[in-house]
Amino acid sequence: MSLSLVTGTLRQTDYWWTLFKRTWKGGVIGSFVSPLFYVVAMGVLLGGFIDGDPAKLEGATSYLSFIVPGLVATHAMQIAVGETTYPVMGMLKWHKTYYSMMATPLEPRHLVAANLMFVLFRLATACGVFMLVLAPFGVFESWWGPFLAFGSQLLVGMAFAGLVYGFSTRLYSEQGFGVLFRLGVLPLTLFSGAFFPISNLGPVLEWIARLTPLWHGVNLSRMFCLDTVDWSMAAINVAVLVTTIVVGWFWSVSGLEKRLAD
Repeated sequence: MSLSLVTGTLRQTDYWWTLFKRTWKGGVIGSFVSPLFYVVAMGVLLGGFIDGDPAKLEGATSYLSFIVPGLVATHAMQIAVGETTYPVMGMLKWHKTYYSMMATPLEPRHLVAANLMFVLFRLATACGVFMLVLAPFGVFESWWGPFLAFGSQLLVGMAFAGLVYGFSTRLYSEQGFGVLFRLGVLPLTLFSGAFFPISNLGPVLEWIARLTPLWHGVNLSRMFCLDTVDWSMAAINVAVLVTTIVVGWFWSVSGLEKRLAD
């Protein structure tokens, strides 16, 4: 008898919780300390040399207020990519964890769901702590905005988690991850509106940036944090991210099914 998606996912809770307890210390610097130093360096120190013109900074009154929402959204993408590249390949190629799980009543869809739920947990803890630490900096213009911004950061993280997970299941050599980081993650980080308005890119590159899931996440996070919400645009941003998550789910499940059948 086939297990339901919820039952199959919950049966892996002990494994993922044990994995987290054994590895969480190694992620503290990358998840919390480094991003905070980055905010201080870019937003506070460098930001002191940039005029806080709301007309040029999408409604932000300081460069710190402008850069923080985008950095947290970008951080969510980086965490999601990090959790769905080498760890996924390890479970397929080096440790063979997925193959041992398949000796039980679990199915590929259960494995994907549990793994992505772990990624969601990592995103929630990292972005949640990040937002709490940033609250004293005075970058939030309303009490409710940070909560919606936090939700948008989870959306953008999960959008990339599904896409990259599916990519990893189809990859047989870790060398492909270098290409992903150099030609995918790095350009997105720099040119999706986190560090400067995408209008500075010119008409063509601006529209290319608007097609990326990260820009939609950055835009949502910034609008909510700065209380400059255009609800029609916010709806488009959410629709794009949710659609990407759905596509990523089917892409991931089909990829794992084919890989485990090899």
